[in-house]
Amino acid sequence: MSDVNEWIVDPLTKFVKDSKYLIHKCTKPTREEYVKIVQATGIGFLIMGFIGFFVKILHIPIKDILDSA
Repeated sequence: MSDVNEWIVDPLTKFVKDSKYLIHKCTKPTREEYVKIVQATGIGFLIMGFIGFFVKILHIPIKDILDSA
């Protein structure tokens, strides 16, 4: 029975305690924090979109050159 307690019950109780602590410490972001998160995410999407766009633009002529050779 000690092995069951050591392998199953103890980790589960620790997980529940840690989860309760995390939920207790989490707070809803303020409006300013939310706006900053949205701006950072939007800028990241734009940067990744432009990188993908330029890679695609460079890929098309290279593919045509390789196909004609």
